[in-house]
Amino acid sequence: MSSAKKITLKSSDGEAFEVDEAVALESQTIKHMIEDDCADSGIPLPNVTSKILAKVIEYCKKHVEAANPEDKPSEDDLKAWDADFVKVDQATLFDLILVQHLHDIQFHCSTLLFSLCLFSSSVHII
Repeated sequence: MSSAKKITLKSSDGEAFEVDEAVALESQTIKHMIEDDCADSGIPLPNVTSKILAKVIEYCKKHVEAANPEDKPSEDDLKAWDADFVKVDQATLFDLILVQHLHDIQFHCSTLLFSLCLFSSSVHII
């Protein structure tokens, strides 16, 4: 039984997260660092707190698992999971969008932008 290669991601507040390489590869920025052999001692993410990094890892891990044909959830189940994923406060939502942009992570759902639109609408209504 072979185990997946592990990559260590380091948050801005010093917490280290060990993830499977496939999960780390969801970020194009991190993928390039791995390809350039810059990941041996861990990859520092100076603009990502441990709270946000944990959320991003949760998202990437779920979508890597969802790509596995043996464990593939239904599209409706995955959409429901995505919708629950973005049920966060506005600051967390903005941080997730920022990390998505800075680290070139393809969030597979438009739910982030939809949630942002809802927050924007509710702010204008108030």
